[in-house]
Amino acid sequence: MTPALELAQALISRRSVTPEDGGCQALIAERLSAAGFRCEPMRFGEVSNLWARRGSAAPLLCFAGHTDVVPTGPLSEWLSDPFTPTLRDGKLYGRGAADMKSSIAAFVVATEAFVKERPKHSGSVAFLLTSDEEGPAVDGTVKVVQALKKRGETVDYCIVGEPTSVDALGDMLKNGRRGSLSGRLTVRGIQGHVAYPHLARNPVHQLAPALAELAKTQWDKGNESFPPTTWQVSNIHAGTGVGNVIPGAAEVDFNFRFSTENTDASLTQRVEAILKKHGLDYSLSWVLGAKPFLSAKGKLAQTVTEICKRHTGHSAELSTTGGTSDARFIIEISPEVLELGPVNASIHQLNEHIEVAALDQLSGIYLDTLRALLP
Repeated sequence: MTPALELAQALISRRSVTPEDGGCQALIAERLSAAGFRCEPMRFGEVSNLWARRGSAAPLLCFAGHTDVVPTGPLSEWLSDPFTPTLRDGKLYGRGAADMKSSIAAFVVATEAFVKERPKHSGSVAFLLTSDEEGPAVDGTVKVVQALKKRGETVDYCIVGEPTSVDALGDMLKNGRRGSLSGRLTVRGIQGHVAYPHLARNPVHQLAPALAELAKTQWDKGNESFPPTTWQVSNIHAGTGVGNVIPGAAEVDFNFRFSTENTDASLTQRVEAILKKHGLDYSLSWVLGAKPFLSAKGKLAQTVTEICKRHTGHSAELSTTGGTSDARFIIEISPEVLELGPVNASIHQLNEHIEVAALDQLSGIYLDTLRALLP
């Protein structure tokens, strides 16, 4: 039982379905306080956040992550209780094992070892933790960043423990993320009997050609750092539930994951132009989930890439693929942000897990990063 594994198990055993923290941050704060950190709980609404810092000098290296997890899904389909950490076949099973309580455990253990080894290290170390990453993300990291920004506190380097690896630990790092823009389209028709279509107007029939054009549109070609922008429908609803009524309206939910070649404004304008071209009677609402961002490929990326290669043998790929993360907020106060965590194949799934050996490797990577950036 290594220190990282022991702490990961302790965190997994705490039920912290978003926005609950389940006592995770209190446990972490207790350990960080013992290591000389000033711990500052920041509560916004129902969300628990923690800002902890050791030292006051630059540079400041921050470890960031979230203690909340997604719901378990059907308990009967788990091979073991999702909140009872279970070791099986060299893997640690439990909700949050990969996303991202193991990363947090590795952060803490690496930092404790570093402080014991170098009690008078240069610079500063910080932790930024939230219980609102898996939820709406309005009272979590974004609020902490706003508070830090207001008092002039900035970060030089930030490592976010998101599960970025694909096939093996350290094969992919994230130095940016695509933007996320969601829309809800309502097309209005006239309800009527299917036997008398001349007395009605079917919104599904009217919508179909516009959807086809939206689906085949090339929004951009991406660039060196970002893949092309994608548009996907996530939900379609129309009708009353019976087979002899033409619906009076049709609703479509869709989402853009977009590169820096577009903006939310350019995408909304292009969608509106297509809908108007097809003569639809519609209403459309938008939610901007995140703007795309790209962190500088500076000292942090170079250092972590070299350390990953030394520990794992993999040449890490810098990527901007995947969903959103709290790095999109942290970039506001840190010029260099990098995401590095375990393999993401089981995240948000039943029987979520992490390789036990990878957990200790991850802790070693974080420790060597501290040694390299804060000599």
